[in-house]
Amino acid sequence: MQHFQHLTPSQLARLFHRQPEEFSAAGDPALQAVALGGTLYTPANRRDLAADVLRQRDAGCTSMVLCLEDSIPDADVPEAERNIVAALVRLHARGDGTPLLFVRVRTVEQMVSLARRAGAALAVLAGFVIPKFDNVSGRGDRFLAALHVIQAELGLDGNPRNGTPGQRLRIMPILESPAVIRLETRAAALTGIGRLLGAHREDVLAVRIGATDMSSTFGLRRSRDLTIYDVQVVANIVGDIVNVLGRPDPGFIISGPVWEHYANTERVLRPQLRLTPFVRTSEKELRRRIMTANLDTLIREIELDLANGLLGKTLIHPSHVAVVHAMNVVSHEEFLDACAIAGNVRGGAAASPYGNKMNEMKPHQAWAHRTLLRSRAFGVAAADVTFVDLLDAGMS
Repeated sequence: MQHFQHLTPSQLARLFHRQPEEFSAAGDPALQAVALGGTLYTPANRRDLAADVLRQRDAGCTSMVLCLEDSIPDADVPEAERNIVAALVRLHARGDGTPLLFVRVRTVEQMVSLARRAGAALAVLAGFVIPKFDNVSGRGDRFLAALHVIQAELGLDGNPRNGTPGQRLRIMPILESPAVIRLETRAAALTGIGRLLGAHREDVLAVRIGATDMSSTFGLRRSRDLTIYDVQVVANIVGDIVNVLGRPDPGFIISGPVWEHYANTERVLRPQLRLTPFVRTSEKELRRRIMTANLDTLIREIELDLANGLLGKTLIHPSHVAVVHAMNVVSHEEFLDACAIAGNVRGGAAASPYGNKMNEMKPHQAWAHRTLLRSRAFGVAAADVTFVDLLDAGMS
């Protein structure tokens, strides 16, 4: 897979100073984790699941989750399981590539059963998404033990075979359990989760945040006018997760929480998107489309995700994918700053290449290396290209 691969060569040449690199489930896990981008969730009981995966791939989606948990009524689970196995077999037989593909499971038993039923077709998957992950109930340990059984049985443990690189099946835990949400247990729960995930670092691709469960614990649901950072009780949990699990060494990539609005609804607050960046006639039409589709607050939330150390986002609608990916492209200015800082461990400070800020070499090392990794996954915009240009290309 490669971000923006659905664009034409001439578009790529115009938009990018450095184009995104290719990545795969068998490649560098650090690049995979950053490259997840907008991870699109789809219910596993969709009628033609394999065709849906391929359709989203062709539209620019690079990671998907086939969901067997909250999006599926309990009575539909057995049929949804059969549907997933059939889709994996079909995609494996085609052999022409898929997004990074995950299955969100309910139980350890379901995960092992699905893996064995899929057999060799499980190689299509990059891993499993584990809801309500913790180390208090033993749930996290049980899922990791089951993962090791599956890896060993199906040869998805990352070891090279027949002279080819080995693929390693991994998990993405979702942090949304009561122990993480409640203030009185949160510090101990996060510390324990950090120890557990750290002991199995090679098995963990990224950490996801279950903001819907967090909000529901307090009887809350944010409107289209508000970002998750405006809901203080949830924002505090997100901050604590980043504090414990997102530190540069040996931290994990943590994805942004879900944005659940996708149709135009009445709004109370003023629009979040300034008119100034959309100066050309065609761009003013793009701004109107963004406002109509409820995407302006999503754009603000992605900007706040990045500012708070989160990369990528959980999505429930295909129209959100292009927005996430456009916002994750590294600007030309950011790239030059990161290049000037990375590896310069002698310290000191210097004016930035754009001459508009001061770059401090030691304090900004972690930021610079993180930015350069993101530039490999999403590319570097050309000097005169803005997120509006990238969004216009992605949404066209």
